[in-house]
Amino acid sequence: MEQHGTRPAQYGPRRSRAALPPQGRGGAAAGRPVGRPTGPRAGGGPARAATGRQAGRPGPPAAARGAGARRTMPNPRLTGLGSGLFCAAVMIVLGYLDALLFGASLTVYGVLFVPVCLLTAVWVRRGDLLTAPVVVPIAFAVGLVTVAESGDGGLGGRLMGIVTALATEAGWLYGGTLAAGSTVIVRRVRLMRRRRAAARNRPPG
Repeated sequence: MEQHGTRPAQYGPRRSRAALPPQGRGGAAAGRPVGRPTGPRAGGGPARAATGRQAGRPGPPAAARGAGARRTMPNPRLTGLGSGLFCAAVMIVLGYLDALLFGASLTVYGVLFVPVCLLTAVWVRRGDLLTAPVVVPIAFAVGLVTVAESGDGGLGGRLMGIVTALATEAGWLYGGTLAAGSTVIVRRVRLMRRRRAAARNRPPG
């Protein structure tokens, strides 16, 4: 007769279940992937952040760009003596061109004198602004040597031609001097306003 073996009962405390892996747990751990780094990606995160900051950085303002464009324009600063030499040299050159191309026309010479006066008044430095209206009439008389009538060809005839040209072209002489003087006055007023604004904005010391 077969005897069925019976398994002896095990006494003692039952072992608890093995701890479930994080995938089986509920709560916040269930939705978080395992093994995925929470920080920025290696090799991509910081570079992309720096690129984003550079892309979002505003460019230079329009005023700065305009100032940079203005710096490219010629803007010399002449002393009082330099402005006189500049104006006289330019009028001599223009006088020779006038004699060569227009037959020493005093009208053409007078018309060319006005823009030269404006350039002289604009390019003279701030400390020598008052010299511009003084040197332009002298430069006008110096340049007349190239276009004035010489008469008999001697020195006396040349001087008489210059005096006659000064008398007949006095309108252009006064016009150029007035243009230079007006430009100097405008620059002087602007300079005084800037100085007052700078003194007003200066912190009390």
